[in-house]
Amino acid sequence: MRTGITTRRGVFIGLAAPVLVGLALAIDPWAYHHVQMRGVYDTDWGRALRSVGYLPIWIVVALACWLERPEDGTGLRRASVLVGSVTLAGLLGEVLKLVIRRERPGVADGAYSFRAWSDQPFSSAGFGMPSSHALIAFSAAAALTRLFPRAALIWYALAIGCGITRVLAGAHFVSDVVVGALLGIGTSVWLSRRLDARTPRPGALT
Repeated sequence: MRTGITTRRGVFIGLAAPVLVGLALAIDPWAYHHVQMRGVYDTDWGRALRSVGYLPIWIVVALACWLERPEDGTGLRRASVLVGSVTLAGLLGEVLKLVIRRERPGVADGAYSFRAWSDQPFSSAGFGMPSSHALIAFSAAAALTRLFPRAALIWYALAIGCGITRVLAGAHFVSDVVVGALLGIGTSVWLSRRLDARTPRPGALT
């Protein structure tokens, strides 16, 4: 029964993901020119939501998870899921930026612009696809949802808020955030299942 539910969920996500990315690509230019709040990071709430995509914060939270239950291994498993998810997502984002090479929306006033391979081939500075903040925020949300499922709405609300601020600030296209969100969730789910398979105890990580 559980396998059937997981399979259906996977099929739904596989079908929905391209639709979401396509819609995001379609509204990218409009959103850049009409959905702006350039002073969003001058506000306390804007800075707070942006920090949800800041990797060191989740490393500290993972440490707290470990310290909560260090004696039976539960804390270590929880910390591994969280810190592993955000770290892997962050690395994936840097690699994809170097491969895709799409610059941030302000470079060409809301039009897509790609940097040539001959221009700083190993520097991801100035690239926007995918959004690293969205990758980290959503990978953290997915990991925390797996660990503390009753608070799932809170975790994802924070991640969505982080992504919205990146668009409001003009730092990313909507598609940068959507792709980052999907990859972040996928990275966390993949890692969690790998750790579950290696955990010598009944049941999954919860």
